[in-house]
Amino acid sequence: MKITKAVIPAAGLGTRVLPATKNMPKEMFPIVDKPTIQYIVEEAVEAGITDILIITNRGKGLIEDHFDASPELEAQLEKSGKTEFLETVRAISSLANITFIRQKEMKGLGHAVLKAKSFVGNEPFAVMYGDGVIVSKTPAIKQLIDCYGEYGEGVVGVKPVPEEDIHKYGSLKVENLHDNVFKCTDMKEKPQTKEEVLSLYSILDRCVLPAEIFEILERTKPGAGGEIQLTDAMREIAVTKGMTAVEFEGKRYDMGNKFGILQAQIEVGLEHPETKDQLREYIKEIAKTL
Repeated sequence: MKITKAVIPAAGLGTRVLPATKNMPKEMFPIVDKPTIQYIVEEAVEAGITDILIITNRGKGLIEDHFDASPELEAQLEKSGKTEFLETVRAISSLANITFIRQKEMKGLGHAVLKAKSFVGNEPFAVMYGDGVIVSKTPAIKQLIDCYGEYGEGVVGVKPVPEEDIHKYGSLKVENLHDNVFKCTDMKEKPQTKEEVLSLYSILDRCVLPAEIFEILERTKPGAGGEIQLTDAMREIAVTKGMTAVEFEGKRYDMGNKFGILQAQIEVGLEHPETKDQLREYIKEIAKTL
């Protein structure tokens, strides 16, 4: 099935990386020479998505500005003969049909996704968390789209997480079907006891959902943290109709986490044609002093 719409929730406050996020949205943190949110938008575009809704909140106008045209900058680059930079800047504003809406009240991820109801309509759509960058040969969201509707109503992207960290995530009840594809029949958001842990597989940053999720979200009561949890709404689909879980190929970077930011900078920098050689030598020199 062709999926053409994606929703990117980017309204979080970024409290785990304060004070950097006091005035700078974590979605705008650069990885070498591109902000986090651009990596996510480019992943969506590479997967065939044409229409993207980014959900922001107050103080995140920088995200909108980044994807807008910049006539003054473009004129200066053209005048200076910096053709390569000019093409790069112009390409950003034409990546996809990008619109924005604000989540005026911070009531959780489920509440944020519900804001996309009129944008989505009755189509299945992708959800791509705004602080999760996944670098892979095949776009992670495309790996999910390719499995949509194969084994149930919706697909979640999953990875196993350390046992000591499972309480920070959601735990899924899964059964392997083949290769990296699982059937998912239950979920628990942020399990606090061993009895609540269904497995060490957790949803990480990507899912493809049917439009019926909105009707479920409208009656979903606040859960963990007093917020409307998307996991709680997805659980209803998993339990009643089943969902597919795909252990996606790729390296995930949590850009709302200090170490995740450092990992992304170093590992992507080691692959970037303009920085890889110099960074590799720098790391070798630093290693000698440790």
